[in-house]
Amino acid sequence: MTDWEWAVVRPLLPVPGWMRGRGGRPEGYCHRAILDAIRHLVGNGIKWRAMPADFPPWDRVYAFFRRWRDNALVKEFHDRLRGRVREELGRDAQPTAAVIDSQSVKADAVVGADSRGFDGGKLVDGRKRHVVVDPLGLLLGVMVTAADVGDRTAARVLLEQVAEAHHRLALVWADGGYTGSLVEYCLATFALVLTIVRRSDDKRGFVVVPKRWIVERLFAHLMRSRRLVRDFERRTTSAEAMVYWSVIALMSRRLARSRLPRG
Repeated sequence: MTDWEWAVVRPLLPVPGWMRGRGGRPEGYCHRAILDAIRHLVGNGIKWRAMPADFPPWDRVYAFFRRWRDNALVKEFHDRLRGRVREELGRDAQPTAAVIDSQSVKADAVVGADSRGFDGGKLVDGRKRHVVVDPLGLLLGVMVTAADVGDRTAARVLLEQVAEAHHRLALVWADGGYTGSLVEYCLATFALVLTIVRRSDDKRGFVVVPKRWIVERLFAHLMRSRRLVRDFERRTTSAEAMVYWSVIALMSRRLARSRLPRG
């Protein structure tokens, strides 16, 4: 991170328990060095044990990653950054609309049979990332499943989580894979209007589909993080945390650029 990024990120970090007088051992490494190490791993796709010597030892970095993953601290940190980015752009911290979609990726050999499957539509053997983003393309929720899990099945669980966390959410755009009973289910259960955005059949070649391009832009960003090009995580919770860390890096850079002096 640059100094500008660290100045933006530091106030938003979750405060360790020992700094609040709740006990525990003080951490031995600066949070900035740990965050840089995790971002290096996600961006360059290295193994944990291949962590460069410039960073703290790999096992200390992984212990930090695991603690933040298991205690949902990475999501808390991400949500704080997202709220700050939205406010910088003149939006309310809580969105009222969203876009949902999924992305199938191949899985590495370390991924067990209990969390992998074959997506017949995309011809991918691996896992599927189900994401919900706001109209700015900022992540609201992510859930990783086996690739053979249907979009509508996963959407019921993911939209429940997102609706519970964002009470102002009222409208969700989706593609044709989310048609059927899901539309009525969302309205009756979550008070969400699920609107299907279809691609026009009379157009050929590449066409930018309204609203749906927003979530596709996020998928394009994830593919620039080498750790996410293929799913290397044994646990789906680790795969979800990797997505959050990739988006955290994107938002922190975006927020730091907005704070840079002009001229």
